[in-house]
Amino acid sequence: MTRALVLTALDLEARGLARHLGLGLVSCSRWAQFRAGSTEIVAVGIGAGHLEARCGSVAKPDLVISAGVCGGLAPSLPPGALVIPEAVLAPDGARRATAVLPGLERRGTLVSTREMVTTPAAKARLHLTAGALAVDMESAEILDWAGARGWPAVIVRAVADPADRSLPHDLASAVDEDGRLHPLRAVRAALARPRAIPAALALRSGTEAALRNVAHVLAQIVAGPPGAGTTPRPQGL
Repeated sequence: MTRALVLTALDLEARGLARHLGLGLVSCSRWAQFRAGSTEIVAVGIGAGHLEARCGSVAKPDLVISAGVCGGLAPSLPPGALVIPEAVLAPDGARRATAVLPGLERRGTLVSTREMVTTPAAKARLHLTAGALAVDMESAEILDWAGARGWPAVIVRAVADPADRSLPHDLASAVDEDGRLHPLRAVRAALARPRAIPAALALRSGTEAALRNVAHVLAQIVAGPPGAGTTPRPQGL
């Protein structure tokens, strides 16, 4: 068994992955934190802004995993498509390599940004300039944090919003910087702009597919034994 520390941005991601993996809530925690067996999931906020505060005293894991959803940049990636990159391009332009893990098939680059990339035009520009498959706001920070401790780290994410779809700004504003979703804000945003409801439903569907597929890979990583075969490709991709 691999002792894995799984880090997400949002409470929503942490809860979804925990549900799929059968992890229980750490009752004494003041944020979204789940644990069972050799796996621990912690939500560390937008841009991993609460990473040190929430994980600075964790026991040494065998592997750190940046997990959850990402935005698609490559037009070929549908909602739910796995992104397990060989490298991350940080906001400062530096390139960080992910760990080589036997049995985990990695490819391409993910880019981490300081701001949300919400429109098809912005995604197309970033795809062209960075040559990346997908975008998030946390993985570069998580790789740096793990690397400073000498801990291997990989990225297992999946596309929630593909390259040709906008991320509704009103819905994005319903999430606090610490990763907590406020459902009432999301409902108000939807009611204020009824035309945004189809986009919100599509994002929800994409997020559910993404978390299901990420959890599938996480289960394979944790269960091991490392070494045999390649990463399974979830059905429907």
